[in-house]
Amino acid sequence: MPQSNHPTTALKRTEGCPPSSTYRVQVRPDFPLRSTAEIADYVADLGVSHLYSAPLLVAAPGSEHGYDVVDHTQVSPALGGSDGLQALHQALQAADLGFVVDIVPNHAGVGVASANPTWWDVLKNGQKSEYSGFYDIDWSRGRLLIPVLADDPAALDELRVEDGELRYYDKRFPIAEGTGEGSAREVHDRQHYELVNWTRGDSELNYRRFFAIVDLAGLRVEESEVFDATHAEILRWYREGIVQGIRVDHPDGLRDPGGYFARLREAAPDAWIVVEKILEPGEKMPAWPVAGTTGYDAMADVNGVFVDVGTEAFFDTLDHHLTGGTTSWQDLVHQTKYAVATTSLAAELDRLARLVPEVEGAHEALAELAACFPVYRSYLPSGGRYLAAARSEAGRRRPQLIRVLDQLTGRLRNPGDELAVRFQQFTGAVMAKGVEDCAFYRWTRFVARNEVGNDPAKFGVTTDEFHEAAEHRQADWPDGMTSLATHDTKRGEDVRARLAVLSEVPGDWTEVVRRWVRGAPLPDPAFAHLIWQVAVGAWPIERERLQAYAVKAAREAGTGTTWLKPDERFETALREMVDKIYDDPALHREVGDFAASITPPGWSNSLGQKLVQLTMPGVPDVYQGTELWDHSLVDPDNRRPVDFAVRRELLSRLDEGWLPPVDDSGAAKLLVTSRILRLRRQRPELFSGYRPVFADGRVGEHVLAFDRGGVVAVATRLPVGLSRHGGWHDTTLSLDGHSWTEVFTNTGYGGNRLSVAELLRTYPVALLVKE
Repeated sequence: MPQSNHPTTALKRTEGCPPSSTYRVQVRPDFPLRSTAEIADYVADLGVSHLYSAPLLVAAPGSEHGYDVVDHTQVSPALGGSDGLQALHQALQAADLGFVVDIVPNHAGVGVASANPTWWDVLKNGQKSEYSGFYDIDWSRGRLLIPVLADDPAALDELRVEDGELRYYDKRFPIAEGTGEGSAREVHDRQHYELVNWTRGDSELNYRRFFAIVDLAGLRVEESEVFDATHAEILRWYREGIVQGIRVDHPDGLRDPGGYFARLREAAPDAWIVVEKILEPGEKMPAWPVAGTTGYDAMADVNGVFVDVGTEAFFDTLDHHLTGGTTSWQDLVHQTKYAVATTSLAAELDRLARLVPEVEGAHEALAELAACFPVYRSYLPSGGRYLAAARSEAGRRRPQLIRVLDQLTGRLRNPGDELAVRFQQFTGAVMAKGVEDCAFYRWTRFVARNEVGNDPAKFGVTTDEFHEAAEHRQADWPDGMTSLATHDTKRGEDVRARLAVLSEVPGDWTEVVRRWVRGAPLPDPAFAHLIWQVAVGAWPIERERLQAYAVKAAREAGTGTTWLKPDERFETALREMVDKIYDDPALHREVGDFAASITPPGWSNSLGQKLVQLTMPGVPDVYQGTELWDHSLVDPDNRRPVDFAVRRELLSRLDEGWLPPVDDSGAAKLLVTSRILRLRRQRPELFSGYRPVFADGRVGEHVLAFDRGGVVAVATRLPVGLSRHGGWHDTTLSLDGHSWTEVFTNTGYGGNRLSVAELLRTYPVALLVKE
């Protein structure tokens, strides 16, 4: 078989078929639609079938991500407007690329009231507004509370009436007809809304938010008129052939996710639809009319299989030594989720408790149930077993609440009960804020596994577990997305790949990190362990990036400082610790030397996990720029500009026949990525099945291999351990006797047994195609 150097131009996109792969681009004001159009030919040359975009509708002024939509009727002018979208469409057509767009049905941006015409109308006209049913507002509580005032009893004195509007510094609010006479305070008191102290946002709001963000108000897309109004523009793109796929953001916030997806599928019958459903380990995807998830479940499997599961006890011991205590992941999660339920999501908890005024102690019991809920949410009548598990665990932890728990669970299992409906929305927010945005920053024994969709208590994944999960994915959701990085991941894919090496050198890591913690102390040693891991995982990293990450991570952890009440003493100590990494010559050299020692095996892991993710069952997504090494950290670090000129030039050299070394350039990763994507696009029939392939020999456990139905992927696992064994020795793969071509090196092989040492002589990964 000839080498896959160039993507075919003879194959055309087929409407209604899933992509062969996607490439995620963060379309934003500094990289708008026309800039995206300019990279369409590069994305096609890479081998991708569909470009995949961040949200495109009008977002709040200054938004850099687009998830705070304020106007659902048009493309954002900040991104180029309808002309920009048309330019992108033409470029995609010329490159024979499809288009997948991200949509946000759960919430809308309301932080700048004047930018959102429907919210503005609700503020002005209250329940009489034609849009009052658009938002999930509890009007029984009286006026709509807007938490914008300073924490000062005299804050209302700063109100003024100007140009027919009520103003508070730079914030503008409408004035209802016939209510504009008198002082600013008198005018304010006549409105359908009440401006309140910003600190009351978590406890007293009467509209549903996205998590605890007061600037994002929950939409009622379960109502047909709201669905129609918020989806008309996107569905027009679909009908006109501009969009072939849809990625749905945060379905767990919706009142009725199943009903929503049924309506969306009816409106877009041939669209490829994937959903940001985060599955806990072992949880099954609901039987929605969609292609699958956005791939966090696959990410957990792929990352985990490159971790040495045999060294978990070393990291438990190190964590105990650094922190002086032992806390289980389960207890920590319960603690953080309960805290979130009763503080930052207290307004939503209070709304739940008001639905059961006859049950004394409901407030506390509902919080306990949410803290014990084992998954993000249920979808009644499906998922009742998760409620039963939460009830059992809550009763074990709080036996004094058993009577109240029993009173509540009778209603919570009834899908028609308003309490049950809202509790399902509540538990997802509690999980996300309590785990993703808090516990992940406190549980620091081995942060390579602290990722969305993963259970950090599960140290790694065995090859048998990986194969079993892949077989299930092939059988149940073969067209769902797989991913290694997104705009929401806590660390870039190559940071995680390098950190996985620590599991192979626990003694070396213990020695250096204990010395560093002593030399650059921090009042919170568990958090210090996080920073040291991130530093070596992303090294070399600019001081400013590590400083920004450290402060954000510390506020998310909430142990030494918080977003609400930053602790300047702790944050100063944290900045001094980070500065010492750069300013102390000996420490700087030692951190650099250690990072250098784990970089080559980290490269091996990076190539291995890239190969596995791109070839395993599912539709692989490549997050922008990750075709080269990517050592990004959490948002906004992972939204930094991508140098596409460098990538174009390297891809051109590869197409001229260059076989790059595995080095700092990352060109070897580009080779692996482009050759797999091109093959998937040219010959999708080779990726239609799944069969594990096992190696024979004394180090066979260092091979991860599988046959997709004519193409065999081979990756190196645990490269440090392999080197300790002196290499591959007699390790072989048993194939079926056909002739095979290795795609990356264009080398031919034949016979029943292939020497792994020969196969992986050039790269730690291989892709064999049957002739």
